[in-house]
Amino acid sequence: MDIELSQIILNNGLTFLVAVTAIVLAVIGYFLVKLIKDLSELAKNVNETSILLNTELKPTLKELNETLHSINSIVQSTDEGVGNVKNGIENAITKTKALSGNLLGGFLKGFMTVYSLLKRK
Repeated sequence: MDIELSQIILNNGLTFLVAVTAIVLAVIGYFLVKLIKDLSELAKNVNETSILLNTELKPTLKELNETLHSINSIVQSTDEGVGNVKNGIENAITKTKALSGNLLGGFLKGFMTVYSLLKRK
């Protein structure tokens, strides 16, 4: 009778093990199916996002490129204007230096002439 009792206990243990294994496999299967469904939705959303980016990003980049070309032309024209102003200021300073040098030289020459005339008398 001991062998029959141990056989029954072993059968009950194996039955319990099979039942628990079946439950665990069912839970794992459920989560795997849910994971596959979520991954499928994620792939669909990524595809929609990439299509949206492709359709929206190309015109935006084209407009940005046009804007940058406009800004570049404005900067170039401003650079030319600044160069013209710089050249004008340099020319004015050069002429002013020459004129002031001539005036100062003439003033000193005249002063020395008057001084030498007054000194002789």
